[in-house]
Order: sequence, then C-alpha cells, then structure tokens
Amino acid sequence: MTSQPATTGTELPLLADLTTFRVGGPVGRFVEATSEEELVETVSSADRSGEPVLVLGGGSNVLVADEGFDGVVVRDARRGITVESQDACGGASVRVPAGQPWDDVVLRAVAQGWRGVEALSGIPGSSGATPVQNVGAYGQEVAEVISSVRTWDRATGRIRTMARAELGFGYRRSVLKDSFVDDGTGTAWSPSPRYVVLEVGFQFVLSESSAPVRYPELAAALGVAVGERAAAAEVREAVLGLRRGKGMVLEETDHDTWSAGSFFTNPVLSASRAALLPPEAPRFAAGERVKTSAAWLIARSGFTKGYGQPGPAALSTKHVLALTNRGGARAADLLALAREVRNGVWEQFEIELVPEPVLLGMRL
Repeated sequence: MTSQPATTGTELPLLADLTTFRVGGPVGRFVEATSEEELVETVSSADRSGEPVLVLGGGSNVLVADEGFDGVVVRDARRGITVESQDACGGASVRVPAGQPWDDVVLRAVAQGWRGVEALSGIPGSSGATPVQNVGAYGQEVAEVISSVRTWDRATGRIRTMARAELGFGYRRSVLKDSFVDDGTGTAWSPSPRYVVLEVGFQFVLSESSAPVRYPELAAALGVAVGERAAAAEVREAVLGLRRGKGMVLEETDHDTWSAGSFFTNPVLSASRAALLPPEAPRFAAGERVKTSAAWLIARSGFTKGYGQPGPAALSTKHVLALTNRGGARAADLLALAREVRNGVWEQFEIELVPEPVLLGMRL
C-alpha cells in the first residue's frame, strides 16, 4: 500500500486526476491499496476514527465536486484474473479483484471462449464497479454472469460474500448501490456506500459464439437478426466500433470521451405513462413496465449534439446522452448543463431523467 499524508500540497492528486470527467478538487489523503488486507484496513481504520472514505476504481462513473474531498480517497490497485475451474460441462468459474480494469476481463473472456460479456466491451472503469450498478450495454447486463461478490461490510465490520440471488439486481441497480452507512461526512456526501467490493465471481458458459444478440443496432452492425448469435470476437469488435462512434471509448485527445459515458439512465415507465409518449418514441419491454430512450427524449427536447459549445461543458458531438468536459470545465459547469437538460426534458415530456453517474459532494 502506498499512502500519502494528509495535506493540501501539490504532491497529492486532485480528484480530476482520478476520474474520467477530469474534474474534482483536492483530497485530504490518498491511498493506493495493493492487497485486500490493505484495502480493508484502510477503510476500517478510517471508519473507526471518523475519517470520511471514498473508494475509487477507474473513476469512470462519478462526478465529483470542485471543493474536493476532505478525507481518505482509496484506489484499488489490485490486478489479476483467476480461473478456479473450466470444463465443457460446468463452464468457467472465474474470480477477479475489484481493481482489475473491466475491459481486460472482457478481452480475456472473448479469447478464452467465456460467453456473456462480449457486448460489454469498451466500458471503462474497474471490475468491482460492474455489479454495483449492474453495468449493461447493447442488450447484456453483467448480472447474467455474476455468481457472487465478496465485500467488506462497513456496518458490521466483517467480510461478506453475497450470492447472485442476494444482490438484488435490477436495471442499473443492486443491493450494493442501494445500501448505505452514515459516515458523518455531512449531507452532501452522506450516506456512504455500506459495501466495499473486494472481488467479483463469474460463471461463464464456454462457447466461441456470443449470447443471443438482443440489441437492434448491434444486430444490424453484425448483419444478423435480433436473437441470433455471432462469433464473440466479432461482437466485441462491432461493439467497440459502435462505442467509438459515440465517443464512448476513452481517448486522451478526444474531449467527447472526457465524460462518464451515458449521463442519464433510460426512464422505465408504467404502461399507462408510456402510452402518452409520441407514437414514434422508442419502447422496450421491461417486465410489466416500459423502458424508453433518454437520448431520444433529450434530442426531442431541443438539445443537439455539441449543445453547450463553446462553453467548457457540452453534450458530446457524437451522442446527446453524454455530458463532456471540453477542457477546463468545473464540476459546477457540468452540473448546470445536466440540470438544463433534465429540466428541458421535464418541460417537454413531464419525465424526470435520473443521473447514472454517482454525484459526490453535490446534488442534481
């Protein structure tokens, strides 16, 4: 573990250095944990002393206040992919530490013939973040292949391993996202997540073909019908191509990727509420409810690609669902743009958009 002392000096990273939005102020203390024991001890000792804690992975799903965080920021630096078992009958049982970059897991899965995450290619961030909000894209969700999640329970001070059935997965939700402790950081930062993800277990079917392709845009890119399969490697390349076209693959020089990806979740409506949408509005079955497209609502509310330029915060020039830092943006600039978009959609459709990234130190 490398730990930097509590100070406001320039030797400490800013949260802007640790997040893909590239905004956020100073930290009180920074720790990079290289083992599970060090990660748990850092969090538990801070909890015992009443020091605020922020655990970060890749920093790709957070928008952090300009004022920064007067506490300890812990980054999980652990890497590795462990295959516990693999055979044609039982599939592959795999364990991954929370700090492992997610797309490396997808790359390994495609190479090894582990089916079920190929459509989740190109998503930035750490593996430990994927079960928290049940990461999904192009018709797949990580919940479909997760077998268990090993956590540090801050409320009880114990290691707790939760099976898939205990995790309460839903659309961009899980028990991990919805459970909190009050760590005394004040109303803007509290409550704080109860569970710190330590390790994620996966159970994969072995196959060189993909899971059924459910997303029409991806199916069209592959030249297959919805519900058909394709080679997993081809699905990965198609997804990466689609994501690049929307500015959703991180590129140092491309400000469209200085973002947290999709900023708003797709609204899930009652059938009666969905019936009030214009006939051409996208509709997707979501159990007894109906999911519609946040991007469609944003575009039909008068917000175009690049909206907000030449300001420091603007919608992506490639996709209206991404808020981006055009260089020099502050968290306040991005928050103001998010409010403008949310309010515009409400005025047009009376549907409230919900942010997908975690807002730290601020409220929409």
